[in-house]
Amino acid sequence: MHEIITLQLGQQSNYLATHFWNTQESYFTYSEDDEPLIDHDVHFRPGLSLDNKTETFMPRTVIYDLKGAFGSMKKINALYEVDGDEPDPTQLDLQPMASGVWPGKTVLQKAEPIQPSPYTEALNSGLPPPRPSTSTVKYFSDFSRLYYHPRSVVQLNEFEVASTIQPFEQFSTGEELFRELDKEHDLLDRDLRFFAEEADFMQGFQVFMGVDDAWGGFGTRYLERIRDEYGAKVAIWTWGLESPVRSMPRDKRLLRLANKSRSFTELYTHSSILVPLSLPSHLPSSLSNFDPTSPWHATALFSSAVESALLPSRLRGQKKETLNTIIETLDLTGKQKMAGLQFSVNASPVSDFSKEISLDIGLSSPAGDQIDAYSMRGRNVRTPRVFSQLVTSRGYSPEEMQGNEAEELDEKGRRVRKSAYEPITKTYSSPLAFPILDSFPEIFTVDKDSEEDDEERKKMEEQGREMTVRITTSLSTDSGVCTRLRRLKDTVIKSIGLEDREMLGNDLADMADEYHEGWSSGSDSGEDD
Repeated sequence: MHEIITLQLGQQSNYLATHFWNTQESYFTYSEDDEPLIDHDVHFRPGLSLDNKTETFMPRTVIYDLKGAFGSMKKINALYEVDGDEPDPTQLDLQPMASGVWPGKTVLQKAEPIQPSPYTEALNSGLPPPRPSTSTVKYFSDFSRLYYHPRSVVQLNEFEVASTIQPFEQFSTGEELFRELDKEHDLLDRDLRFFAEEADFMQGFQVFMGVDDAWGGFGTRYLERIRDEYGAKVAIWTWGLESPVRSMPRDKRLLRLANKSRSFTELYTHSSILVPLSLPSHLPSSLSNFDPTSPWHATALFSSAVESALLPSRLRGQKKETLNTIIETLDLTGKQKMAGLQFSVNASPVSDFSKEISLDIGLSSPAGDQIDAYSMRGRNVRTPRVFSQLVTSRGYSPEEMQGNEAEELDEKGRRVRKSAYEPITKTYSSPLAFPILDSFPEIFTVDKDSEEDDEERKKMEEQGREMTVRITTSLSTDSGVCTRLRRLKDTVIKSIGLEDREMLGNDLADMADEYHEGWSSGSDSGEDD
C-alpha cells in the first residue's frame, strides 16, 4: 500500500497541512462508477469509531503544537466521543489537584472556550459553509474540513503559542523540550508507533516543520530519533517552512537566520530530501488578492505547490511513484539533499526540458537570507545550472501534453539527455486539476467562465468545489543552492557564539560544495549506479 505517515510540527506547518488534508479529502468519490484517480490509502487510515459501528477514514498524521494553538479543535471528536462530559486535553488549562495533596479547597480554573469559526459552525450544522476570510481565520482549525484520530492531536503544554513571556523561538529551546519529553514519554513509542505499526508497507515520512524558530530544534531531534529507529532506507521528506523576516527587527532576523542555519545542517543529515519553503520577494500580478501577512494565505500558496509536486506518489495505477523513486531522481550523488520548488498557475505546458525551467513563483528566495538591503547590490545574478528536476503538470488534457510524450526515456522513466550538461529530468502529468475549495482563499485570478462547462461545474459544486486551476511544479537541485548556502553562512557566521561558529560554518560550506557550478554528473552509466 506504500503508506506515508505525516508529521506536523508547529503553527505554520499545521496551517499548511490543513490545506493539504482538505485537498486530499476533496478527492474522495462516493459512487461505484466514479473510480478515484488518487490512492487514498497512501495518506489515510481506515478504522472504526468507539462504537465499532461507524467506519472512519482519517489522516495518517501526528499534529504537534503549543498550548492555545488548536483553536476550537478537540482531541476527542464526534466520532470518538462517548461521554459528553469527558474532558478534552486540548481545552483544559488546569485540572483539579488529587485528593489528599492539598488540605484546603481546590478551585478549578478554566479559560473561556474558544468558539468555532463561522466556517466550522456551518460544517458542524450540515449547512453550506461561508468562505473564510483573513479576519475569521485565527487558528488552523478554523478552516479544517475533516476529523482527526484522537492519537493525532498532541498539545505541548510546556509553552503557550505567541507568548511574549516565554517565547518558543530559540533552536536550543526546541531541542531541550524534545529531549525532556522524549526522556519522560518516549515520543516515538507514544505518538508515532501506532500509525507505523498499522501500516502494511510504510514507505516513509512526510514532515512539515518550521526551520527558523524553536520547532527547528524540536524537529531535528525528532527526525534524528526516527532515523535511528527506522534506519537509513526509510524515506524522510521534509518541507522546511520559513517565516517572512523582512519586517522583523534586525536582531530577530539574525536569530531566525541562525536557527535556520542550524536546522539546515541537521536536517541535511537526517532527511532524505529537504525542501525549504519561503515567500518569494516578488509575486506575479495574478496573485493580486494575496495577503503575505496572513498565514492562511501564505500556506495556501505553499500547499498548492507542495500538494501538486508530490502528486505522483498518490496516483493510482502505473503512474504512481514512491518517495524513494522520486528522491533517486533528485539526489543523484547521495549528497544533494536540498531541493528547490517553483510553480506556475494556468501556464502553458512545459515543452523544453534541455535547460532550466523558469516558473513564475519560486519558493526558495535567496534574497530572504540577506540581512541588509545593500548586500544585494552589485552582485551578478547568474542563471543557476540545474542538475536534476522533477516536473509535474496537472489539469492538462492528453492532447496538450502530447508533445512531451514523444520524449525518449531511459529505463528509469527519465528524459534521455542529448549532452552531459543538460539536466536529468523526469516528468509527470495528470488530468486531475488542483481544486479551489471553499476553505481555500481566493488568491488565484481565474477566468471562471472558461474554467468548466455547466455540467462539469455542477458536478464540482456538488463535491464542494468552486473551480480548479492547472498547476505546473518543478522540484530541482541546482547550483543556486550553493549560492544561497554561502550567503546564509556569510550572514550568520558573525552573529553566533565562537564555540559554534567554526562547526556551523564548515557544515554550511560542505553542503554548498555539493552544488557548485562545476559539478558534473558524469556519464549515463554512472548515473544509474
